[in-house]
Amino acid sequence: MESLKYKVIKTKKQYDQYCSALEGLCDMSKRTPAQNDEIELLTLLVQKWDDDHKTFGELDPVQLLKSLMAEHGIKAKDLVTSLHVSKGLVSDILNYKKGLSKEIIRELAAYFKLSQEAFNRPYKLVSPMNIHLKNASVMNTEKRIASAS
Repeated sequence: MESLKYKVIKTKKQYDQYCSALEGLCDMSKRTPAQNDEIELLTLLVQKWDDDHKTFGELDPVQLLKSLMAEHGIKAKDLVTSLHVSKGLVSDILNYKKGLSKEIIRELAAYFKLSQEAFNRPYKLVSPMNIHLKNASVMNTEKRIASAS
């Protein structure tokens, strides 16, 4: 009986190996149909692990965004172009002064190939009126996103 090249991910080590393999395949400029199938399979396996283990669960949406920016080598000015927003808005979002709009959540989810739920979670904002107070903040509430059905 032939052994499977990839199996359901059961350990963090296996997850890291599959992520590395997926990254290597995605970086290839020309791929065969078999390599494209391999990318699809690895993507499903990695997404299943992410869903089961909530790998982004500890991060608030801004921390997640900053982490993804670092991982992908993206700067704030790159987000300005990708999201079609002003530098000021990107700066305010990254500095917890403004919340993520529904449209920005959709754009970020599509850009980083994540579910919208990763960015659609409440987190604390710094209120400009209360910036002089040590523990003052306001809550960015959860936004309802209509499913695209």
